[in-house]
Amino acid sequence: MKQRVVITGLGVVAPNGVGVPAFLNAIKKGESGITFQQKLKDLNFSCQVGGVPIISEAQKRAYFTPLQLRNFHSNGILYGVIAGMEALKDAGIHPALEKEDPLWNLGIVFGVATSGVEKFREAIYKLDDGDVRRLGSTAVIQTMASGVSAYLSGMIGAGNLVTTNSAACSTGAESILMGYERIVSGKATQMLCGSTGEDGPYVWGGFDAIKVITYKHNENPTQASRPLSATASGFVPGSGAGALLLESLDSAEKRGATIYAEVLGGSLNSGGQRLDGTMTAPNSTAVQKCIQDALADAGVDGKEIDYINGHLTATTKDSLEIENWSAALKRRGTDFPYINSLKGMIGHCLAASGSIETVSTILQMHHGFVFPNVNCEDLHPEIANLIASDRVPIKEVKTTLNVAAKASFGFGDVNACVIFRKK
Repeated sequence: MKQRVVITGLGVVAPNGVGVPAFLNAIKKGESGITFQQKLKDLNFSCQVGGVPIISEAQKRAYFTPLQLRNFHSNGILYGVIAGMEALKDAGIHPALEKEDPLWNLGIVFGVATSGVEKFREAIYKLDDGDVRRLGSTAVIQTMASGVSAYLSGMIGAGNLVTTNSAACSTGAESILMGYERIVSGKATQMLCGSTGEDGPYVWGGFDAIKVITYKHNENPTQASRPLSATASGFVPGSGAGALLLESLDSAEKRGATIYAEVLGGSLNSGGQRLDGTMTAPNSTAVQKCIQDALADAGVDGKEIDYINGHLTATTKDSLEIENWSAALKRRGTDFPYINSLKGMIGHCLAASGSIETVSTILQMHHGFVFPNVNCEDLHPEIANLIASDRVPIKEVKTTLNVAAKASFGFGDVNACVIFRKK
């Protein structure tokens, strides 16, 4: 029998809040976590701002031993572990003891785009100096793509599928659907799903080189990220991690767990870099098909969608994304759902964007509000021609959100869309 899937735990590490309580408070107020990055200026980046979570030494030591932290340079693993373990704790699930069997029915899908870039850089310099013996015992696990899921598995004792996915900016949303499908099929009871994104010049340099990130607001970092705005000039790089504990409805009810929302279904596809799709631009036909297939899989009509958490990166593609949503849902003007973009507050967290933004989606549904679109007082005229301005709120709106859609679109012309219902 097909299992219903619900969300029973949330965890987040974001530039504007580490931990769900701090993050929830920040998004309700529209607080930005984008700051000036001196290192980017020193390296002559055109964009010198970014979204970087602030992690205290105490938070690090809550999850890692002093030995593990020695020569530890993978902030992606750090962010993912903190978010993942918060989601597990929030769900009320206890790790297996060291001398117990693993948790055979709990698995992990935790995605990345890159892993251990700083550690790779350190390795290159030490190898060039003939100093290979000083790389340390954690060099491999910090640089292997599945390092974050491996760390989490060891901390939890996860005994089901443990893997890492990678699909550029669609990674986080894809991880949720991968975990969802495992529970629906009866192959797992609980799946910890999420993604993490690293920060720093060696991760962000390529985007600066191809001029897709903004350079116009180095003196005013909080104004730099402007999704849906007429004055958007490129995205702001960000980083962090988001995590969700997915669980079968039967299991959640038996445990008496808090249920934040139900995952109704979704869709993954690729535009194949055909038609108007390229390595860096979306194929609109594929985007609309992904949304429509997600609705069909969820058993939901486009008219039922109350809210969209958009991909919306503050580039020239924002208007096209709104066109695609309007066409896929067959809705426009005042009939269009509420829509917002978290990237105005935290920047584009790359592989982590989909999972952090999904956490924000579930929090809005659970607490009954729509967070403000930061830096969008000047709605892009092409967007204003399609949808009413009150559908793009610039102040917090308190309202009930019963059905929500979250989509992510990534380099390589890959797409993901997930549909949620309030519980």
